[in-house]
Amino acid sequence: MADGLLGPAEIRELAARLGVAPTKKLGQNFLHDPNTIRRIVAAAALRPEDVALEVGPGLGSLTLGLAGAVRHVHAVEIDPILAAALPATVTAAHLTVHPADALRVTGDRFDPAPTVLVANLPYNVAVPVVLHLLAELPTLRGGLVMVQKEVADRLIAGPGSKVYGVPSVKLAWYAESRSAGKVPPAVFWPVPNVDSGLVAFTRREPPAGAARTDVFTVVDAAFAQRRKTLRAALAGWAGGAAEAERILVRAGISPQARGESLTVEQFVAIAAAAKTSEHGGKLSASGAQPEEA
Repeated sequence: MADGLLGPAEIRELAARLGVAPTKKLGQNFLHDPNTIRRIVAAAALRPEDVALEVGPGLGSLTLGLAGAVRHVHAVEIDPILAAALPATVTAAHLTVHPADALRVTGDRFDPAPTVLVANLPYNVAVPVVLHLLAELPTLRGGLVMVQKEVADRLIAGPGSKVYGVPSVKLAWYAESRSAGKVPPAVFWPVPNVDSGLVAFTRREPPAGAARTDVFTVVDAAFAQRRKTLRAALAGWAGGAAEAERILVRAGISPQARGESLTVEQFVAIAAAAKTSEHGGKLSASGAQPEEA
């Protein structure tokens, strides 16, 4: 064990002692490289007064690194065996373990309130978890998450990019984001068949002009059929293609544009323009679902 951090031997020994085998269902790939832990903690730009929120601590590799850098760590773990074992691995008084599903936690659960999210997120729920926690925890000033490289690229993409979509726009509503580097598969057990990426984000004031729920409804509709023009893609949401065109013109956006070319501020403008339209821009009950969540 280097500097109190878990290496490959310690990870396997701990898992064997607990009778734990990584499962695909929970997206478990345990981080076992101390250098990567140090890199994540450094890239997160943590302050001594920070309260870190970690999702999916697993066997405690990253938790140990965080515990040495902040005043408190909240660890949310859905696996009851891992949640019960974590305090024995990370024997810090300033650790609170929450045996819970991160997609269901609410802000009132955490005391003290988290200021940063730092986590190696399960690939299958990474985007929903980040967006849920940003919505639930206004005290988060930012953070650093490790996700599948493909997901990282989507989160940080800008308008015009081939991978720009729902995750990109929704994260941009809450925060400015950037890539903090790539992580190779070899630092995990079991070894995944994809690279991972680090995404750093800093919360900002959301764009003014429309409510988040209204804006996100427009975003979902625009990308449900991303190859179509906005006039066509928003027809179901607006109550018809003609009304969608009127709303878009009112918002100062070409009806022939596509969702992948719009900034989050432009989506806000569409939602705001819909409020003054005859139909109110309400998504129909049979509205299509977005292609990416």
